[in-house]
Amino acid sequence: MPDREKLFIFDTTMRDGEQSPGASMSVEEKIQISRIFDEMGIDIVEAGFPIASPGDFEAVSEISKIMKNSIPCGLSRALKKDIDACHESLKHSERFRIHTFISTSPLHMKHKLEMTNEQVLEAIKESVTYARNFTDDVEWSCEDGTRTDLDFMCKTVELAIKCGAKTINIPDTVGYSIPEEFAKTIKHLKNNVPNIDKAILSAHCHNDLGLAVANALAGVSEGVRQIECTINGIGERAGNAALEEIVMAIKTRNDLMPYDTGIKTELISKASKIVSNATGFPVQFNKAIVGKNAFAHESGIHQDGMLKNRETYEIMTPESVGVKKTSLVMGKHSGRHAFKDKLSDLGYSDLTDDIIQIAFGKFKVLADKKNIFMMKILLH
Repeated sequence: MPDREKLFIFDTTMRDGEQSPGASMSVEEKIQISRIFDEMGIDIVEAGFPIASPGDFEAVSEISKIMKNSIPCGLSRALKKDIDACHESLKHSERFRIHTFISTSPLHMKHKLEMTNEQVLEAIKESVTYARNFTDDVEWSCEDGTRTDLDFMCKTVELAIKCGAKTINIPDTVGYSIPEEFAKTIKHLKNNVPNIDKAILSAHCHNDLGLAVANALAGVSEGVRQIECTINGIGERAGNAALEEIVMAIKTRNDLMPYDTGIKTELISKASKIVSNATGFPVQFNKAIVGKNAFAHESGIHQDGMLKNRETYEIMTPESVGVKKTSLVMGKHSGRHAFKDKLSDLGYSDLTDDIIQIAFGKFKVLADKKNIFMMKILLH
C-alpha cells in the first residue's frame, strides 16, 4: 500500500512479556515463537535481555541465527557489559538492533539510580555512543518517560539522537498516562527537539489503567511510527499494549489511521495460542481479537442479525485473524432463528415447524438450568 505510511511493529513478548511472574519460556519455546513472528512479518523482535541470564543469552543468540524477515533485538541497560552481551548474542544476524535504556523520571533517578540529571545525560552519551560501535540500528528509551519532566526529556532525546540513536522510545513504564496526555508528550517532543526528524518515535505503553492500546494509538496520531507490544498483551503487572489489538485497530479503522503494519493478520490466532501454551497463561474468554468469545454470539437478537448479515454485529471477520468461523453459541439467550439454523447444521433440515417449536421450548427450559448446548439430548 504505497499510499499508506509504514507503522513499525516491535514485539517484546519474549522480553517484557516473559517478565510476567510465572511466564518464563524455554529456549525451544522462544525459537518456536520467533518462527511464527518471522512468518507474520513483525518488524523487530526483542528476543530477550542477554545479560539477565545464560538462558536469555542463548535464546537471543539462537533466534538471531534463524530470523529471515524480522530484525532481532536485545535489551541492555546503559552499561557497557550489557551492550557487549547484546552484541555477542546478536552478532550471528546480518542486521540487528541494540535497545538501551535508562530512567529519566525524578522518582527513578533519585530512588533507583541515585544519579543526578547530569550523570544520567553522561550515561546516555556513553551508552548510545558505545552501542553505535556495533550497529547503526540503536534504539534508546527513557524509562518512566511519562513521569519525566518534559524539558529534561527533550534534552535526553536530543542527546540520544545526536549520539546515533535511530529510534527513540517513550515508555509509559507504569501505565500512568492517559491518551490525551500521552499525545501531548509526543507533540511536545516533535515541537521542541531540533533533531527529532532524524529518528523514529516509538511508544511502549503498559496497561495498569487499561489504557495501553489507547495511549499507543494516541501517540500515533502525533507522530509515533513504532509501537512496542506483546501477543495477548502479556507483560509486567497488568501487561503491555496487545499486538493483536494494535494491528487490527489499524486494519479495521484504516479510514482514520491510514497506516500499513505489514502484519499477516491471518496468523494472529495461531501466534496467540503458541504464546499461551509456552507461558501457561490462558487467554481470557472476552479478550479482544483472540479470546474464545471474540467471534461468538449467544444473544438471540445478535444471532438473528448475524444470520442475515454478519456485519450487523462483527466489525472484522474471524478469518482475518485466523479463526475458522463465527460461533453461534446456543444458550438461554438464543432465539428460534439460530436454533433452527443449528438444527440444520446437525442434519435436521426437514423438521416441521411444530416439532422445531416443541424442541425449542424444551431447549429453553434446559438452557435456563445449564448454559450448554444439549441439542442431541433434546431431540431424542
